[in-house]
Amino acid sequence: MNRSKAEASDRSKEAGADFLQLDPADAPPGGLTDWLTRRLREAVADGRLPVGSRLPAGRVLAAELGVSRGVVTDAYQRLAEEGQVVGRGRGGTVVVAAPAAPAAPAAPAAPHRAPAAEPPRPAPALFRADPGPEVFDLLRGTPARIDLTPGVPDLAAFPRAAWLRAERAVLDDLAASDLGYGDLRGTPALRRAVAHWLARNRGIRADPDEVLIVAGTAQALALLGRALGRAGIGEVAVEDPGSLGARHHLAHWLAATPPVPVDAEGIRVDALRATGAPAVLLTPAHQYPTGVVLGGDRRRELLRWAGEGGLVIEDDYDAEHRYDRPPVPALRAALPDRVCYAGSISKLLAPALRTGWLLVPARLRDAVLNAKRFADLGNPVLPQLVLARLMESGDLDRHLRLLRRRHRRRRDAMIAAIRTHLPGATVHGAAAGLHLMLTLPEAPGRTDTELAAAALAEGVKVQPLSWHARLPYPPGLVLGYAAGSTAEIAEGLAVLGRLVRRSSSM
Repeated sequence: MNRSKAEASDRSKEAGADFLQLDPADAPPGGLTDWLTRRLREAVADGRLPVGSRLPAGRVLAAELGVSRGVVTDAYQRLAEEGQVVGRGRGGTVVVAAPAAPAAPAAPAAPHRAPAAEPPRPAPALFRADPGPEVFDLLRGTPARIDLTPGVPDLAAFPRAAWLRAERAVLDDLAASDLGYGDLRGTPALRRAVAHWLARNRGIRADPDEVLIVAGTAQALALLGRALGRAGIGEVAVEDPGSLGARHHLAHWLAATPPVPVDAEGIRVDALRATGAPAVLLTPAHQYPTGVVLGGDRRRELLRWAGEGGLVIEDDYDAEHRYDRPPVPALRAALPDRVCYAGSISKLLAPALRTGWLLVPARLRDAVLNAKRFADLGNPVLPQLVLARLMESGDLDRHLRLLRRRHRRRRDAMIAAIRTHLPGATVHGAAAGLHLMLTLPEAPGRTDTELAAAALAEGVKVQPLSWHARLPYPPGLVLGYAAGSTAEIAEGLAVLGRLVRRSSSM
């Protein structure tokens, strides 16, 4: 045998890739493409190829395997059609989602190789009827083709250019002394900017010295929980249905969070009085998750309750996002001595900034400030200064106007898709916010947690309404529309509609 034939024979014996330890000798005759597709699908499913990882260039992998480039191209194309990878030009082929269902059974393997393990199925464990405080971490960490979970703004719209301009301006003006430990309460510039923002947008008149900068609403609730506990208050009532996450945060610090029913006018103050709780957590401008606004008569009744000694914690989480109704003033504007007010930048810019603000009555201020001191000595200074410049320059107002237009289009797309695919569902809370609540007709044999689990198995992530309700309430879903495209919203609702119809016919 001449040298060229010998070299070709040696190469054929050595064909195989370090990537996933792929060996084309394992493929059945005539089945190279099916074999390679299956091996890649299994690697995505079991985590060896996590979301965000890049596949080798097709020509490179083909050369390593000693197969035609068409085999690799066809395998990549099949995964793209399944929604597991996407081609990004010079960025290569990137994994974007795990399989919506377990991979197809493996073809018979060579005797010396173990069969591929069945991919994990997280949905049943995730969607328990009594979720613990870790549930949102698990849900965020679970990949999905379409994410319709609530609470996330349009992150792609983050004003990068405006932020960079503000950051450069801040750094140009920054003195060396400004890089030391900052004011525990927050930088004076941001506290002043927040006070101006609240006066313009929420009707709240506050001195900058009353503003405490915190690491989002989660920290605001933690600081209040510690301060109230030290003041002998171990019980804070909560709306029902109401935010599961907020309830978890309060329950970590307090002895009890009794539920109070919510109706079309907001929280029922008569039921609040019946609990005997000295304090209550509310979302009055856009109740979470129902979306109702606290009615005028109910508001006056609540303020009477607070004036008699009750304490209100006002979570103003997304009041700036409104579309079809006039603005609603904050409760803090009417009774500052009885209302703790919490807001944040998470729904305006991005949760990653971890920046919010808290206003509390004077009698609680020292206790809350002391809790902040022992939590972190204050928020990072540089992001505060950049945010202050964005707020005072008008860039944040311009960004909010842009978001309102985008969010309105996506909300309308979601409502249209619901009418098409879930005609039996009732939509709640469409006039404002970043989410819709759906109540669904009772479906025998399937709870809303089971529906959410089935949707996740098909690549669509949602939240079951029952997570947020402890009192009897119809089954339903809480769906976010701000972060997804109109096409993703339509496709996600089509999946939900198919699942609901399937369960109804069982």
